[in-house]
Amino acid sequence: MPTTPLQITTNPAVNEVFEKYPEAIQEKMDALRALVIEVASELEEVTKLEETLKWGEPSYLTKHGSTIRMDWKEKSPDQYAMYFKCTSLLVPSFRTVYPEVFQYEGNRAIVFGLEEEVPREELKQCIKAGLRYHKVKHLPLLGL
Repeated sequence: MPTTPLQITTNPAVNEVFEKYPEAIQEKMDALRALVIEVASELEEVTKLEETLKWGEPSYLTKHGSTIRMDWKEKSPDQYAMYFKCTSLLVPSFRTVYPEVFQYEGNRAIVFGLEEEVPREELKQCIKAGLRYHKVKHLPLLGL
């Protein structure tokens, strides 16, 4: 059974934010962006992905998901992060399932050092949980 191709709606201001990052950061942020789109395209229930800005940060919204944001900030130049709604079960669940895999910031973010290799498969599972949050929030550890 063929799946419906993912429809992506991008606010043009998102590209402007990506273009303003320093060159070394652009590559890292582009990789996170591509990973969110890759995961969304692999999920049958995600047919539309909205790429927009929330709090000036590139953000990803789906019908059944929780907002996923990402950013690099000048005040912390050696790191960048993927943010999740702090009142959700997302980051606490990630911390339980992947205690040694990621660095966390409270209940709101997975933080990456500029020199570290992103644990791609584990991050894909976290993104998947975020994009499907309202369908998995009742499952133990979100089904991770």
